[in-house]
Amino acid sequence: MTYVIAQPCVDVKDRACVDECPVDCIYEGERSLYIHPEECVDCGACEPVCPTEAIFYEDDLPDEWSDYLRANADFFSELGSPGGAQRTGVQEYDDPMVAALPPQNEEWKAENGY
Repeated sequence: MTYVIAQPCVDVKDRACVDECPVDCIYEGERSLYIHPEECVDCGACEPVCPTEAIFYEDDLPDEWSDYLRANADFFSELGSPGGAQRTGVQEYDDPMVAALPPQNEEWKAENGY
């Protein structure tokens, strides 16, 4: 089991979750953050600090965002398991589903000073 980052993170990437993650398993794409399903230790530290409420335990992922379970895993198909996000930096791609989305969260970003 793992935690999953869903649609509310797209185009926001606040990174509060990255700072809380004790195992450095939250990687950054161009438009979203992704949790590596094999590196996540299911501690849950990331979930309560997410200001957009985009992080869910796999079993609690809302049906409307169920494709994000696959997107989080598929993001790592070429990257593999490098053993820490700090080693890789920002990736210049996203899962195709995320990349194809129109701009997101403009209203939330304006309300929260992003």
